[in-house]
Amino acid sequence: MAEVKEKGKLPEGWKLVRLGEVANFFKGRKYLKADIDYEGKYEFIHYGELFTTYKEHIKEIISRIDKDDGAFTSRINDVLMPTSDVTPAGLATASCIKKDGVILGSDILVIRILSDLEGIFLSYLIRLKKTKILQLVKGTTVYHLYASDLKNFVFPLPPPPEQRKIAEILETIDNAIEKTDRVIEKYKRIKQGLMQDLLTKGIDERGQIRSEKTHRFKDSPLGSRVPEEWEVMKLEEILQKTNNAIKIGPFGSQLKKDEMVEEGYKVYGQENVFNKDFNIGNRFITKQKYKELKSCALEPGDFVISMMGTIGKCAIVPNNIKEGVMDSHLIRLKVNDQVFYKELLVYLIEESSCIQKQIINLSVGGIMQGLNSSIVKSLLVPHPSLTEQQYIASVLSQIDEVIRREQKYKEKLERIKKGLMGDLLTGKVRVNHLIEKNKKGVVDES
Repeated sequence: MAEVKEKGKLPEGWKLVRLGEVANFFKGRKYLKADIDYEGKYEFIHYGELFTTYKEHIKEIISRIDKDDGAFTSRINDVLMPTSDVTPAGLATASCIKKDGVILGSDILVIRILSDLEGIFLSYLIRLKKTKILQLVKGTTVYHLYASDLKNFVFPLPPPPEQRKIAEILETIDNAIEKTDRVIEKYKRIKQGLMQDLLTKGIDERGQIRSEKTHRFKDSPLGSRVPEEWEVMKLEEILQKTNNAIKIGPFGSQLKKDEMVEEGYKVYGQENVFNKDFNIGNRFITKQKYKELKSCALEPGDFVISMMGTIGKCAIVPNNIKEGVMDSHLIRLKVNDQVFYKELLVYLIEESSCIQKQIINLSVGGIMQGLNSSIVKSLLVPHPSLTEQQYIASVLSQIDEVIRREQKYKEKLERIKKGLMGDLLTGKVRVNHLIEKNKKGVVDES
């Protein structure tokens, strides 16, 4: 892509326009919930549909509204925005519709293009200029965006061929992001199905998921039948036979905010567990305070569980962590590695429905759910052989690795898209040479 040649403050061939000069504004029509029918006659978009499923297809349809009865319908190249939202950021988003005749709800603002403006280009530009759009938002509790204010939105406009090429490039990235999203969701569904089978039926010596047609099962206190080879144990039975095999972090009065220092022994909290990352965080205590709280220290291999707010999230403390203690929002377990495979225990506590139900039923707290050591000790867990535990965890971790890889790829695409939007929509980088190549029938490989 060639670098821009500026003419004053604008790229060569670009012009400043006011949105009200190149578009008209409408609102959709009012509708009743009773009018929405998934098998109705007319396609329909409201605010929620616009920014969720509409990107793939329109599900909600109106059957009882006649098109000739004042219901507003879309035209190709219309740009749609919400008129009100609980957050200002929701208003600074736009989507270009590519279909005629779709009925639009009253919570949608329609920008109808008049000339020399591609709707898809405008929708990307509005998202890039979100900060500027937010300055037009009005309201303190319920926020609104009015057409009268949006008409005065001024922006740089390239010639139509350049708009189309810019939009084409950005749409290509968006399509790749959406494709990656679908892959992620596919593997999440596969994992969910496998979790249900593996954590209730397990894997036999031939590497096959057991079935009651071919294997023996028995009733269990988990509320489901389990393989005959399995035991069901209380969580306290899989811990080491040592003092403080289960330990709650120090009370708030033992670890006060004003005792934190800039450097020293680290204080670990729920953020480390949620992110499975023990490098993040910048809370520290002195050596003296660490000695006082030594019983709450974390060591490599410890199993920690979040116990307040978002409860039941788990992590295994990795090697080479900075010496330190946990805070009051964590419970530390010292699992007997000869009895239970910790990686499987993470899946069981975080994602197994039978354990989650126990946690919900046993958790305490008036405002927030919370765990305590008694609840954790009493949790019932299925107990296959150690070899089978490792096999089950290995299968699930392989799927998790695929999901993580795809998520990283999606994040990379999103960074590329953000950079391209900043370069292309401002004219910092031009696409004219790509347009010329297309005219000559040259395939661009850049």
